[in-house]
This record gives sequence, C-alpha cells and structure tokens, in this order.
Amino acid sequence: MAKSAIKKIAMNPSENIAYDKLVLSQENVRRVKDGVTIDQLAEDIGRRKLLQSLNVRPVLDGNGEETGTFEVPAGGRRYLALGILVKQKRLAKNEPIPCIVNRSGTTSAEEDSLAENVHRENLHPLDQFRAFKTLNEQGLDVEEIAARFFVSAATVKQRLKLASVSPKLLELYEQDEIRLEQIIAFSISDDHARQEQVWERISNNSNMQEPYYIRRLLTETTVRADDRRAVYVGTEAYEAAGGIILRDLFEQDSGGWFQDAALLEQLVFDKLKMDAEAVRADGWKWVEAAISFPYGHTSGMRRVYAEQPEMSAEETARYDTVKAEYDALDARYAEMEEADQEIEDKLDQLGAELDGFSDRPHVYDPTHKTIAGAFVTLGANGQLQIEAGFVRPEDEPRVETGEDDEGGDGEDRDASQSEVDSGNGVVVNGRSVNGTSDGAEEPEDEGIKPLPDRLVFDLTAQKTLALRNALASDVDIAFVAVLHALVLQVFFRFAKDSCLEISLTSNSFGQVQDLAETQWAKEIAERHEAWDRDMPDSDKLWDFLLGLDEASRKALFAHCASLSLNAVVEPWNRRPGALAHADAVAATLQFDMVTAGWEPTVDNYLGRVTKARIVQAVREARGEDSAQLIDHMKKDLMAREAARLLEGSNWLPEPLRLDIDDAVADAGETVTDDKPDDGDAAELPAFLAGDADQSTDESTVGIGNEADHLQAAE
Repeated sequence: MAKSAIKKIAMNPSENIAYDKLVLSQENVRRVKDGVTIDQLAEDIGRRKLLQSLNVRPVLDGNGEETGTFEVPAGGRRYLALGILVKQKRLAKNEPIPCIVNRSGTTSAEEDSLAENVHRENLHPLDQFRAFKTLNEQGLDVEEIAARFFVSAATVKQRLKLASVSPKLLELYEQDEIRLEQIIAFSISDDHARQEQVWERISNNSNMQEPYYIRRLLTETTVRADDRRAVYVGTEAYEAAGGIILRDLFEQDSGGWFQDAALLEQLVFDKLKMDAEAVRADGWKWVEAAISFPYGHTSGMRRVYAEQPEMSAEETARYDTVKAEYDALDARYAEMEEADQEIEDKLDQLGAELDGFSDRPHVYDPTHKTIAGAFVTLGANGQLQIEAGFVRPEDEPRVETGEDDEGGDGEDRDASQSEVDSGNGVVVNGRSVNGTSDGAEEPEDEGIKPLPDRLVFDLTAQKTLALRNALASDVDIAFVAVLHALVLQVFFRFAKDSCLEISLTSNSFGQVQDLAETQWAKEIAERHEAWDRDMPDSDKLWDFLLGLDEASRKALFAHCASLSLNAVVEPWNRRPGALAHADAVAATLQFDMVTAGWEPTVDNYLGRVTKARIVQAVREARGEDSAQLIDHMKKDLMAREAARLLEGSNWLPEPLRLDIDDAVADAGETVTDDKPDDGDAAELPAFLAGDADQSTDESTVGIGNEADHLQAAE
C-alpha cells in the first residue's frame, strides 16, 4: 500500500515594501510598553539596520482586492522606530523595508502578533554576560558597549564581572545548580581557586549557601576598606605596593576589601614609624607608636598641656587698639535706628581680628618636652592621633633637698644621743654612764636644741585628735579634704601633700582588648582630660578646690570616686562582699548594662562561648522555637545568626545581670519584659525557615522573560 504524500510547507514570501506603503495594524497584541524604548530601538536600527523583517498583511478593498497598502500586525515597535528615522530625515519615506507577507489567511493578525512575542526564547543571562565579554575582548570599551546597548557603564561592568567568575561555577549556573544571586556573591573575588574552594565547602549545606555567607567566606582573610588601617594607608599607596582591592559591583561595599592583610599591616607600621619620627623631631623625649594602645596605658603618668604663649608688646598694643575701636563702634551702632551694612562689615572685620588673638595656637613649653613624650596611634576614623605631654615617673624632676648623702641622717638622731655625745658619755635607758650620775644636772650648751622626736610625736598626736574632732563637725570642709586627697592621687599620682591617709586604687584593665574603644571609656577619658586641663600645681590645689562652686566640687568628687570602683570577677581574688556592694550601687543608680548600650555580639560574647551557651541565650531571649532554628548550625554561622536574633531583646549574660535579674531568671521568666510571640520566627531569613519558599526565590532570578533577566543582572 502506497504511503500518502506529506504536504510540504510553503513559506510566506519575503518582499521589499516601501515604508510609506505600510501602516500599523490595530490588531497588534502588544499594548504595554516594555523593554528597550522606541527611541533607543530607532538608534539601534540606524546603527546596524533591521535584524528582523516585519510581518505584514495586504490591506484589501471592499471587493477583496489588494490596495497596495500593507498593515503590520507583528513588528509594530520596529515600524514605529523606522517612523522616527523618517521624521529625523535619516530614512527616506519610500525606503524599501524587508517584510514577510502573509496572504494565506490561515491565521488571524492577532494570532500572528501573539505568536511572535510568545514563542520568543529569552536570552539566558549567562549568554548575555559572555557576549559582553566577547565584545570587550574584540576591542569595545565599557562606555562603547553601554552606548550601543543603552545601559549604564556600571551595568556593563557588572556583567563583565559576572562573566569572569570561575568557569566551573558558571557551568553550574547554566545547569541551574547555582542561583544568579550566588554568582553575584562569588564575583567579589577574582581568585577562581578560592571561589571553587568556597563552593566545595558550602555545596552540601543549603543553610550556608546564602549570598551574604559566600561574601563573608571570600572576604574573611581581608580587611574592609573602611577599617582604620585601610583608611590610614589609603587605596593609592596600597595598590602602588601591589595590593589588590576586592569590589562588590552589585551592593554598597564601602570601598571594598583589601585582600592582602599582611601587606596592609606592614604599610601601616612603616607609615606609623615615619609619623612617629616626625613627632619626635618636634623635641619630645620619647614617642611610642602603635595601631592601638590598651585602655589605661597612660596610668601612672603626669600630663602637661600646651598653652597659648604670652602676647608680645606689639601684639598687646594692637589688641587694645582693635578692642577699643570695636567697643566704640559697637556702642555707636547700638544707638542707631537703622541698619548700616558698612558698619556691620567693619564690626565683622574687627571681630575676626580679635578672634585671631584669642585663637592663637597652643604650644608646649620646651622644658616640658625634654622630660615628656607622646603616644602616636590611629583613631577609629583612620586619622593619626597624637596624645602628647605625658611624663613617666622615672623622668620626673628630682627635688633638691640641700642635704649631702653622708650627713643626711644627722637630723634623725635622738636628741638625748646628741646630749651624750656632747658630754663624751653614753645614755642607756635615760641613765648616764661613764661617771655621770643620774641625778646630776647636765650642763646646757648655749642656744635652744630641737625637741626630742618622741615629744614631737606625742604633741602632734594630740593635735591630730583635736583636728579630727574639729573636721568631723564641719561636713563641707571634710568633703573638700577627702576630695583633695583623691585629686592628688588621680591627677598628681606621686604628690604626698594630703594629711588624710586615704588611698585610691584604680585598675585600668589593660588586658581587655578594645576596651578603650567603648563609649564608656571615651566618655571617662574626655571628662578626665577636661578636669586635668584645669588643675593647678599640687601646692595650689587646696585653694583651687575651695574656690570651686559646690556643683563642680561634687562633679569632681564623683569622677575621682568612680575611678576606684571595681566590679571585676577574678578567680584568684574572691571578694563576694565587694561584688554584692557593686550590685547595690548599681541598683541605687538604677543602672543596667542594657540601658548603658551593651548588646551581645560575635566579638564581645557569642563568638567566645560554646554552642550550648549560644543556644541557651537565644532560648532565654526569644523562646524555644527560635533556639531550634539555629541549634543545627556550625558555630560561626550560629553566632552570627544569634547576634541578629538577640538584637533589641535586652538579654544579658549572667555576669552582667544584677541580683534582681538572676532572681527573675531563676523564677523561670525571661530577662526582658517584652518577650516576642511565635510570630518572631517568621522574621528569620528564608533559608532558616526551611525550603518551602525556594521556588519563589528562584523565580525572582528570572528564567522566564528577558526583562526579568536584565533586571536581575543589573
């Protein structure tokens, strides 16, 4: 039996039709503007001509005959773009346009328009990235590519960056095993081996495949560009030394990451050394330089400050002249009823000159520099900080007593011994030996001898008791006396000018890393320096304190007393009573560490305890549901997520709680009053909440249409 012949498909013919014989069909299904604008499409056609013919149908008259005009149901955007070129006189009205003419009538115009748009397969983003890379390799720079495809130069750089990711990872992306946002995260680094190493580490754990975690792994050995070391050295010096900066072209990266941390450290030390030498050349006895110093590094040192130099005779005369002129003009202007711009300008000029006298630069006494030194370090903003004027105890000037070493003990000898020596005798228990009888009168030398030491001791003991009694009756003076003793120890260190036997111990806790960077340490240092600048010499301190108003005396007293407070728990120094007293002081002050601004972070707590402790903290603060969401994680990721969960929870570890907090915790209640309900678990990242939303996340990357791809890539 013969097979029936298969009917062959006949293509619609292609014809060149003059543009003025074409009209836009009203059956075109595209109504909403999308993608490249008509103006941009016109520019592209003007550069490379038409890449795709128009789909047209002849317009028939009432008898079904062709009128010579053709409508365009598919390709309407190209038709409109050609119209723009005609209006710009860049294209002739009768220019032949390549068209596919459909005369079969087997499908409607609407169906053809819909089919042209629906059956189009969008370009995969990876193909676009690679195409941009090819154009770049062919010699087109970023700006030229951007101009030709009507995107920003930043977009081109992003797509070129994505094309430079490890080919192995791009192949996985092509196979939909890696998402676009993950490829974006990998593009931070240019090290293909490192990219592949990170993927191997996280590929079997879906919880570790989030873009932020990929970025963290790729940059964990780097230094952020906003780190004080990086700011201090600068990008130009670092790159000139051969350093590489990693950049994230898709998110705000604050300048990126300095890849070579060791090189950066060396550049910091070299620059610090040069800056320290420049400071020492100014005349200081010593200079110490470091990236940072521990809190309390100046403990035990006296500080001297720069002061404004006295004005010369010429400057004083000029100041008096300007001040007199300013006062006279100001008084005259105050009596005027109308404003006078000329007088106002003159007053501004004179005022600026007077300010110049007041703002003369402060300078250090050269004699102070010969015994004092300076600390050179980096501030949190990366700027050089110089703390000058510190005098070490061993550099303090020695006070001359006028006594030579050999005879220095002559005044300490007992008066009775002096009397015996003068009579060539020996005194034992008050009795004379060597022929002098006990009852005989001793001959007196001419002049009054010093009182015996014992007598002086007895008399001054009586004076002390009487003075104690008098001081106890005057609370205000007693307050000043205690304050005087504290100030001497806090600001003058080695001065022994107080009659009160009160000692103050202030531990600097220099072994605690980054303690100096806390807000509390900075506030204490600023307050201490402000008082230190006002301090007179130690011998004038008593009069200075008496001259202070009551509020200032109390503020100074509180500052000095606060420096002696110690609530540190030390295993070798058991002092439960003192720690209980610290809690009592805190309760009286209505103080707690939450109000003071403490929050658990990876650095200050979560990264320094066990996983069990981390889970316990989240359980206490956020409940069992939140704790179960992180208990399966590795420690570094667990600590990071716990820090996020604990934000705003008011949770404190046991050493920071007061007794009242422990009582609440023991009763089975949470530390915070506003315990969140179960809805808080919904605030977790999608990858912590399970895989239910996985498909939704992938759909946003865009495999379905060109616009989605372009948006995701940009």
